[in-house]
Amino acid sequence: MSIGYLGLGSNLGERRDHLQAAVTALGQAGVRVLRSSHTYETEPVGLVLEQPEFLNACVEVETALGPTELLDACKTVEREVGRAAGGPRHGPRVIDVDVLLLGELEYASERLTLPHEQVTSRRFVLVPLLELSPDLRLPRGERLAGSLAALGGGQQVRLAGPPLAI
Repeated sequence: MSIGYLGLGSNLGERRDHLQAAVTALGQAGVRVLRSSHTYETEPVGLVLEQPEFLNACVEVETALGPTELLDACKTVEREVGRAAGGPRHGPRVIDVDVLLLGELEYASERLTLPHEQVTSRRFVLVPLLELSPDLRLPRGERLAGSLAALGGGQQVRLAGPPLAI
């Protein structure tokens, strides 16, 4: 069994309900959710900035799934919760479930890179992730708290609500 971290986000419809539905569906997909961060309102980043704000959270998980199987489980959860296929990259979405870290694993394929390639550059990931594990490090030893401290301005992240129910 490995401990991992997933990032959850939604900016369409009943955002908190979508995040909660993802947590529930993960449990049915072989991924045991151990803890959830609080939820955070975040501004869009990436290629499409003109869209509603996101509600984000991170969850700590335990799973026997390997990286590809975990990614497949996350994609299945996205479909079950209502994410439609296609759409612009970084565009509006009902749910997004990203694999951020999986134990001490470093992994790269066409579909997945671990640690997630943007885990150190996204405040909306780092704030809830460090809430769960303030001393969290990347497999090569880099402290994620240092990555958060090194980020410049922008990427507003505001506390929005309690942790998701496990």
